[in-house]
Amino acid sequence: MKPLFAISCPIDTYSGYGTLARDLVKAIIKLDRYDVKILPQRWGNTAWGFIDNHESWHFLKPYILENPKLEKQPEIWMQITIPNEFQPLGKYNIGATAGIETTVPHHSWIEGCNKMNLIFTSSDFCKKVFEDAQYQVQTKQGQVQGTIKITTPIESVFCGVNTDVYKVLDKLPQSDLFDSINSIPESFAYLFVGHWMQGEFGEDRKNVGLLVKAFYETFKNKKNKPALVLKTSSGNSSYPDREEILKKINIIKKSVNSKDLPNIYLLHGSFTDEEMNELYNHPKVKAMVSLTKGEGFGLPLLEFSQVKKPIMTTNWSSHIEFLHPEHTVLMSGQLTPLHSSVINDWFIKEAQWFSVNTTEVGHYFKDIFENYKTYKEKANRQAFYSRTNFSWDKMVDKLDAIFIQYIPEFPKEVKLELPKLQLPKLEKING
Repeated sequence: MKPLFAISCPIDTYSGYGTLARDLVKAIIKLDRYDVKILPQRWGNTAWGFIDNHESWHFLKPYILENPKLEKQPEIWMQITIPNEFQPLGKYNIGATAGIETTVPHHSWIEGCNKMNLIFTSSDFCKKVFEDAQYQVQTKQGQVQGTIKITTPIESVFCGVNTDVYKVLDKLPQSDLFDSINSIPESFAYLFVGHWMQGEFGEDRKNVGLLVKAFYETFKNKKNKPALVLKTSSGNSSYPDREEILKKINIIKKSVNSKDLPNIYLLHGSFTDEEMNELYNHPKVKAMVSLTKGEGFGLPLLEFSQVKKPIMTTNWSSHIEFLHPEHTVLMSGQLTPLHSSVINDWFIKEAQWFSVNTTEVGHYFKDIFENYKTYKEKANRQAFYSRTNFSWDKMVDKLDAIFIQYIPEFPKEVKLELPKLQLPKLEKING
């Protein structure tokens, strides 16, 4: 019998953690070494029902427990979540996390990691932040008793790109999505993909507010203007969420001193992987841009690289591990403290993340637009680099090597078979 491998994760949600969970679970199933059982969990307010709505993921259904109770203690227990939620329930326990987007984790994350036997992060950046983190333990009188740090082994397992889906299409599909992009008058559009999360202007983690402002300022009053397509939401696909995003854009638009501004278009809602690849392949979508302050990984940037178009983003955190500096635009900046509007249970006031040099944003917006051919040639080389080093199959190979290194052999259950007893024959007693 194969060892029972139980995995608690938000596998059926429309979230970044849902994507991480599906890719990791798919890889573990492919290894064909374990009896995999999935305990689905929710992820904040993100929508539920991803697997039902995506036929290519229906193969996961037999592995999902309808009643999230295990008949026995699993040999291997994995939780895919933030570290403060880790609980060791198996004989061997793995905590998998998308990691961290800042310089310092909350102390509860260190405590959570130390409950497990092995930790997975999505990047070497996250791994180093965790390994370097430590906190002083003090008495009520303020005397230092010692320090706590992560003592559990940590390995990074990147989120590999599915090269069967994300690729240059030989034939462009005729679809509603294709037609909607085709209908915009501009022939050149920048694309942003990501959530517009909490935080005042210029302080949200993906930095969408500053991106919108910089785009307006760079191309205002220009005769020839590109467009900006925002594939974004605040975490769900509802109508009120869409209206809130439009409201934010309009507030920024009114703050720009011009009536001659470039157009920004909003794509809101849930897309399949195939639809995202259609979007990336559309001939009017020329480049991807992100002013992100920090990434646990940054999968959309990796996926977009497969369509051989330029990428313009920041030069800090996990995504620079797969974006080659000679093949993409990585803008400089500096580390700055987190704003009070984003502080929560895991974004703590002691942490920092990246603030991009706004002068470079304007420069590269214009230069990519005006000298596209130069950047397109570099993008061809980035596509090869990504496909060669960061595919999903490469991810499976890395995961396999880590399991071989760390996971112990478990005693195999042997079915007890008692020998058949030969009962003596009864004999009649004559008396």
